[in-house]
Amino acid sequence: MATRAAPSAVIADPVAVERARILTELLADMDDLVAGAVHAICTEIAAYAAQDERFVADVAEQVEAHYRTKLTAFREERTVTLDEVSFIRAAAMRRARAGLALEDYMNAFRVGEKALWEAVVATAGDTPLGHEAALTLVAPLMRYVDFVTTQAAHAYVEFQQYEVAEADRERRDLVEQLLAGELPADRTLLATAQAHGIARDVPLLVAVAVPVGPATDSDAAHVASAALARAASGEKKTLVVARQSEIVAVPSLSERLDAGTVCERLRAVQEHLRQEGIVLAIGVGTVADGVAELPRAYTEARAALAGVTVGGGVVALPCLSAFQYLTQRPDDTVRRLIDPRLSAFLAEDQMRGGVLVDTIRAFADTDLSLRAAAQRLHIHPNTAHYRLKRIEQRTGRNPRRIADLIELLAAIALGAAQANG
Repeated sequence: MATRAAPSAVIADPVAVERARILTELLADMDDLVAGAVHAICTEIAAYAAQDERFVADVAEQVEAHYRTKLTAFREERTVTLDEVSFIRAAAMRRARAGLALEDYMNAFRVGEKALWEAVVATAGDTPLGHEAALTLVAPLMRYVDFVTTQAAHAYVEFQQYEVAEADRERRDLVEQLLAGELPADRTLLATAQAHGIARDVPLLVAVAVPVGPATDSDAAHVASAALARAASGEKKTLVVARQSEIVAVPSLSERLDAGTVCERLRAVQEHLRQEGIVLAIGVGTVADGVAELPRAYTEARAALAGVTVGGGVVALPCLSAFQYLTQRPDDTVRRLIDPRLSAFLAEDQMRGGVLVDTIRAFADTDLSLRAAAQRLHIHPNTAHYRLKRIEQRTGRNPRRIADLIELLAAIALGAAQANG
């Protein structure tokens, strides 16, 4: 009777066996593996190195969770599921809340994966079988990295958008109460006000900006808001809010940051934005001596916008004299009060190059000193004297008389405002 052959033993795949060995040893050496990865992350990424021990401990916990999840799944030859990496969302939000940039957060994943791969290579050893087993882990490692970084980035950006939306809402609510002349009673809004240097009796400015000219892209308001915040900022960050069709900025003033400095910075940023294709008209009200005066300052800032030319610019009331303010916002009645002879004189002089108008301005700017005016105009004093005589003959106003000089200057300023408007 023939005997039945015994079934042959299943021969294990030597590469799979070697890969299982590598993964098992890595899991057993988890503490050292995590410590090395965290050290590499904090060494290579300055934003992580600047954090406290509690933050670093949280990073270590996340590294271990990632390593243990993927290595276990690889050993069991299965795909990592979304439920297994649900810890990513909370960690991403904590990193965003800590103020880490998204590129730093993503870079931490890169450094962590590099440390793990170096450990895989070291554990595989120098044998051909070890090398082959290590190579079989490349594809699953890449798939895992792609999977988790996508989830992490989505969670991070989602939280940032939420934070931005919440911050915008808080700032808008705060501005509405401030422009009503009140400090908020809500603790969160009050803390926001204090973070921007706003208190009941602190001197403040209100600047209102609106876009002019052709329609700009949807990001223009955000770009302009950020630029205005940087321009007006001093010791505290400046409260800036895009509010309906306008941008409102409420800089706080101090001994180191006065109204004139803020206004000059706003002029500079307006010009910079214009060169980038974002044209703004900006009006700035006079200094508010505390929160209670903010409604008046806001009304003034809105009114100042009427004095901005069609090409954009800045009208800052703190930098204007009362004379300049009155002549920059003429109404029809004021224009009718100007003597027609003065209007005709200005029109004719403009056609001739504005020599006589320049003489009037120089004479006024040098405190009615004929010699100083001549020096400023680079002409002989006799020539300056002759010009003043011509002005008197053609206008009936003697520039040497204060009342007549004021009327001449007013006509010049009103003519300029009408030409620009």
